Amino acid sequence: MNKSYKYLPKDKRKKILLITDDIRVHSGVATVGKEIVLETCHHYNWVQLAGALKHPDKGKRLDISNDCSKQANIKDASVFLWCVDGYGTPDLLRQVMATEKPDAILLITDPRYFTWVFNMEHEIRKVCPITYLNIWDDYPAPMYNKAFYESCDMLMGISKQTVNINKLVLDGEDNSRRVFKYVPHGLNSDHYYPIDKKDEKYLAFRKRVLGKDDSKTKFVAFFNSRNIRRKQIPDTMLAFRAFLDSLPKEEADGCKLILHTEVTSNHGTNLAKVNEYLFGEKYKNNILFSTNKLSREELNYLYNLADVQMLLTSNEGWGLTITEAILTGTPIIANTTGGMQDQMRFVDENGKWFTPSPDVPSNHRGTYKEHGEWAFPLYPATRSVQGSPPTPYIFDDRCKWEDAVDRLTEVYNLSPEERNRRGLAGREWAIGDEAGFTAKHQGQRILEAFDELFQVWEPKAKMSISNLNEYKGKFLNHKLIY
Repeated sequence: MNKSYKYLPKDKRKKILLITDDIRVHSGVATVGKEIVLETCHHYNWVQLAGALKHPDKGKRLDISNDCSKQANIKDASVFLWCVDGYGTPDLLRQVMATEKPDAILLITDPRYFTWVFNMEHEIRKVCPITYLNIWDDYPAPMYNKAFYESCDMLMGISKQTVNINKLVLDGEDNSRRVFKYVPHGLNSDHYYPIDKKDEKYLAFRKRVLGKDDSKTKFVAFFNSRNIRRKQIPDTMLAFRAFLDSLPKEEADGCKLILHTEVTSNHGTNLAKVNEYLFGEKYKNNILFSTNKLSREELNYLYNLADVQMLLTSNEGWGLTITEAILTGTPIIANTTGGMQDQMRFVDENGKWFTPSPDVPSNHRGTYKEHGEWAFPLYPATRSVQGSPPTPYIFDDRCKWEDAVDRLTEVYNLSPEERNRRGLAGREWAIGDEAGFTAKHQGQRILEAFDELFQVWEPKAKMSISNLNEYKGKFLNHKLIY
């Protein structure tokens, strides 16, 4: 973190209009939005179109400045919420802009939720810039997103891959006043951290989770995410079953897989049936489902209880549970795809932290094998192009569950002390300036990005002329084999 952004009095600050999930709720984007607001409200005033599916406070304008002041430890934060169903409407946005007079708009979540904003881009950008904290799961570079990206004055990519994708999609456009920045997810490292394993509250929690098997449990693998197809939970379970089969019975009895997810979901599968089929009577005590909502403290305990966190997902923009694990000092087994490869710190031929380029847009082909010692990566065995009408093409990176067995065995064969050492090395890197996967680093990067934007941004002209005869198509502009 280079430049220091000191406190500004309320009347000296620029105002940013945030459009995403209500920052008081617990979704991933809401958490990110909240951390950004709290880490920057000493320098910017904030107003939010605070979205929810069926917002209980719809139509209200709420002042949460006092709460934010306390959490940010300043005296005069200015944070207001306009509560809406969804993310708003064009007429509501016009009303909010006329009332609040923001200096910039910040969008966070999938671009298809903001089509109505992008359709207004010429109207909006005559008054203030549109900025977008965005992510994209995989290649080929989504040229179908071009109109969305082109509508933005600043694109902040959550993963290095996303920054490269943003630039590839807008290659050949006038980007002289468009800002591209890398702003990875940042979490509060005081919420996710290694704890004293002799702490009485932790030991009571462990006993509650493991029950009568507490004393004989020697190894715990952990999965924490939604029960949806791309998370590959049955593959995780299949790998764990084969791992148990490779051990003597008395050792296998001391191993657990904890699944913090829904047991049944229409977006995923019936994990109870998968469990019944794979583990049966022989291993019926080796799988534990955690379905209750946990407090932040309890979730931190659960990460600390684990010896390794697993995420074999075939598409993953970032993988926030991997970040949580790393911050708690827990090693990770993860598929090399999307933003998860950022968190494994692959090293390129120059000894640098790998940054995608048109020549090597991803490491999902295993181009680079050197990585952080806290990571136990899997490399996709197949890359299949999937799609839907809104997203016509995207790679689905499938790793082999057999490879996950090997990684589990590798972690298991390390001593507890060595697993702990590697996990702590991951945390030290994650909270350091190079990675900076903390809320403070994220806030600093947001401040730096907006500072640069405000220096170069100019309002759009009242009208523009486009020559549609110059259209040359939307073609692949990066390597597929590398």
